[in-house]
Amino acid sequence: MDSSEHGASVTSPGVAIGGTLPPGLTEEEAEEMQVELTKVDDEIQTLRQVLVAKERHAAELKRRLGIGPLSEIKQNINKGWHDVQCSNAYMRTSQTLGDLNRRVTSSNLYLSASATLEDIGRSDAYKRTQETLSQAGQMTSAAFSTMGSAIRNRFGEMRNSPSFKSFEDKLDNVKKAMGRSNGEGDHSSTSNNAPF
Repeated sequence: MDSSEHGASVTSPGVAIGGTLPPGLTEEEAEEMQVELTKVDDEIQTLRQVLVAKERHAAELKRRLGIGPLSEIKQNINKGWHDVQCSNAYMRTSQTLGDLNRRVTSSNLYLSASATLEDIGRSDAYKRTQETLSQAGQMTSAAFSTMGSAIRNRFGEMRNSPSFKSFEDKLDNVKKAMGRSNGEGDHSSTSNNAPF
């Protein structure tokens, strides 16, 4: 490979882009550096090719093992979360929150409030209120059930009333008249109880 393939910036050995050597550099040193640069560029190119081949091989192994992109993301998240949990900042924060929790739960105010809530829960007034609310809920449920039955019965009575029957007959006549005007015959197969 020649140096132009590696992006070398000299036009000929020993001559820099400006056509002159940098100050304090002999032509022999420049030529040595040019040769070394060419070798380094060749090594970089070789390493890139090796890296691409290794990445392809790793992708093929993952495919054969059934490790897909989602599995990799899951592994990365788990590893990241593990790293966070092992970090000093997380451990200090966890310890500080634990200390704060211990201080709050052992404080007189917390203990007093907790004891007060327990006392309220055991009091007769609380128990009577709870019982009353439970009974009110049961009575409300029964009332709604009774109301639903009454409404259902009322609709049944309405359907059997002479007014509804008259309305139903009128709608049936309109339906038959529209059927005749559309060229349909009088179909007597329709139910007499159906409203339409």
